[in-house]
Amino acid sequence: MTIDLFISCVMDQFYPGTAKNVMKILDAACVDVEYNPEQTCCGKFAFTSGFVEEAKELGEKFLQDFPNDRPIVGVSASCVGYIKTRYQELFYNTASHLEFKRVVRNIYEFTDFLVNKINVVDFGAEFNHKVVYQDTCCSLRELGLKDEGRKLLSNVKGIEILEMQRPEICCGFGGGFFSIQHEAISVAMAERKIKDAMSTGAEYIVTNDISCLMQLDSCIKKQKFDIQVVHIADVLAQGI
Repeated sequence: MTIDLFISCVMDQFYPGTAKNVMKILDAACVDVEYNPEQTCCGKFAFTSGFVEEAKELGEKFLQDFPNDRPIVGVSASCVGYIKTRYQELFYNTASHLEFKRVVRNIYEFTDFLVNKINVVDFGAEFNHKVVYQDTCCSLRELGLKDEGRKLLSNVKGIEILEMQRPEICCGFGGGFFSIQHEAISVAMAERKIKDAMSTGAEYIVTNDISCLMQLDSCIKKQKFDIQVVHIADVLAQGI
């Protein structure tokens, strides 16, 4: 199977090592990966900031960057959720109608693709740590994903998966603009999430959303909390 890989702008700019691990995992799953180096942002940050026309312009470029009628694998649940739910508002009954329908039909979040599309869940990874899995807002409410990440982690040797008391609570990123406009609330939400994770005895918070990872990572480092946050691809790539 050949897929097009969508690396979000946040991962590209701040976590390129995670993108390389995504490539390792897809290669281990015997998936042929095509990567368009001209790809940029899907437009979510512009849209959530109220810049609809700019979001539409970015969205039109995204549609042009992924012209093939084959699976598109996205590594951030928030970006994939945005494309699946908001492109309808931007491009319905426009000149890009057919293109947006094709992309929405073909795009998959990373864990969804592995578990539900190609049914590859064991990569021989080993991660000897206690972890909690974060149920991101976009995974739950826009994509209907909950068990996929846990299923992948359950096949990792040496891992101990714990559960937060409220794993579905938002980390406070809120699409980007919220964390800037309402910084105090955003930080308080991140701290609540982190303390919930720490109360389980976990050493790591595992997430499938790079925006949530950046939000939690920055709070952990600033407050010097004794826990780390990691993208699920970085865990699954251990040992590959």
